[in-house]
Amino acid sequence: MRKNIVAGNWKMNMDYEQGISLFSEIVNMVKDEVIGNQEIVVCSPFIHLAAISKLSAHTNNVSIGAQTINQHESGAYTGEISASQVKSTGAEYVILGHSERRAYFGETDELLAEKVDAALKHGLKPIFCIGETQSEREAGSYFEVIKNQLSKALFHLDAAAFGNIVLAYEPVWAIGTGLTASPEQAQEVHAFIRQTLADQYGQEVADNTSILYGGSANPSNAQSLFSQPDIDGGLIGGASLKSRDFLQIINVFNA
Repeated sequence: MRKNIVAGNWKMNMDYEQGISLFSEIVNMVKDEVIGNQEIVVCSPFIHLAAISKLSAHTNNVSIGAQTINQHESGAYTGEISASQVKSTGAEYVILGHSERRAYFGETDELLAEKVDAALKHGLKPIFCIGETQSEREAGSYFEVIKNQLSKALFHLDAAAFGNIVLAYEPVWAIGTGLTASPEQAQEVHAFIRQTLADQYGQEVADNTSILYGGSANPSNAQSLFSQPDIDGGLIGGASLKSRDFLQIINVFNA
């Protein structure tokens, strides 16, 4: 059975003390108010990872993740962080392939394939992002774009390794814009992704893969999105920076 997952992506927000305070609020709210077995992941800036990992030890269903890694094991890569370094903080997840990394830092699917391998080697679970730009959506090529992203970055993995991947569909035109894919648009793409996985790995792997929606999800639209049959949760940006908003999204699974 695939998991329902709500993952928060803090991006480049929160200084050290602000991050510790926000995470403490989230953990306490989860303890007091969340019922169910959905998994909660907080992907913070690197500066918070070790400290919030210790705080997360007091709850069973809040995990920690990083927002990227370098593909190399170690070496003269100033400013970068390796999979083993992230793992040593107690983190379990890492976001890879986010559209901002692709757009601003030139990350290609070929590079991301190397990062995926590095993450899996060190026991990190990638939350791997795929999705189309507005021009690709308008041109009607989004299925082809998404299939190519999956094929180039992930389909070198065997079925066992792929079982450690969480996917996040993020329509690039809906990130930080206030726009959101309609539940029907999101479901159409999630169903396509699941069928593509079935074609590659078989139906069992496809059925067991969690596919999250990422693209301006918030407390007001999470219910309609998460109720779709192939949407297993969300990769949450801005709303994850407000503990009450984040908790409301988490609790959609208990409604």
